Amino acid sequence: MSNAKVVLITGASSGIGQATAQTLMEKGYKVYGTSRKVKTEDTIKANSGIGFIKMIQLDVCSEESVKNAVDYVLKNEPSIDILINNAGNGIAGSVEDTSPEEALMQFEPNFFGVLRMCRAVLPKMREQKQGLIINISSVAGLISVPYQSMYSASKYALEAMTETLRLEVKNFGIKVSMVEPGDTKTGFTGQRQYVKQASDSVYHDTFMKSIKTMEKDEQNGPPPTLVVNAIMKIINSKNPPVRIIAGFSYKALVFLKRILPARFVQFVVGKIYT
Repeated sequence: MSNAKVVLITGASSGIGQATAQTLMEKGYKVYGTSRKVKTEDTIKANSGIGFIKMIQLDVCSEESVKNAVDYVLKNEPSIDILINNAGNGIAGSVEDTSPEEALMQFEPNFFGVLRMCRAVLPKMREQKQGLIINISSVAGLISVPYQSMYSASKYALEAMTETLRLEVKNFGIKVSMVEPGDTKTGFTGQRQYVKQASDSVYHDTFMKSIKTMEKDEQNGPPPTLVVNAIMKIINSKNPPVRIIAGFSYKALVFLKRILPARFVQFVVGKIYT
């Protein structure tokens, strides 16, 4: 058990994060999962084998909360070997209807939350001369979707930061990679928020059509297992790739974007969502 690797996962109370934590526990990892709403009396989940999950409170939008969570793990463990940045949310609405404050609400967990987590664990990983950071991005970070502009923008920004971080920390023995899920069947769909002006907007009809199409695709999408498999592939790789797209159909879509004119890609996306 002393040789078991320590994993810190944000957003581990449901969906992709929970499925990842469960898989890692079963494979013998010491998993510290985080959630904003976890209660002290509910913090420990253990199985009969060598691995465990311990849930701890963490809000990635709070510098103090991030520091407290990382300090807690390091008081109980000699290292943090793997950080999986999974926490995030979705805010839907047209660009015109989205206020700067609502845009910031989208960037806080999806981008700045990841930045806070990376800054908090990197000093220890540099001291260890080893570590792995996996950021959960999205296909929406490669192909923008109507009425999901701020979500796409936050993921585009995450893509850029991840690529840069990978180069910066390479000489310290730290590896950085990301997974890009497409439509996945999780509780994320039911938790999506709308901007305040969405209900009284000139874009309302096309907005609702877009949302209904997206929700249908998500609920008919693959389970989190597909994303978990991609995460495990990165963890088990000696030289992890920059990114893994979870799902063959999404890989095909991204490939087509790279070879087809941007105008045609926009036409296809527009036909689907507007």
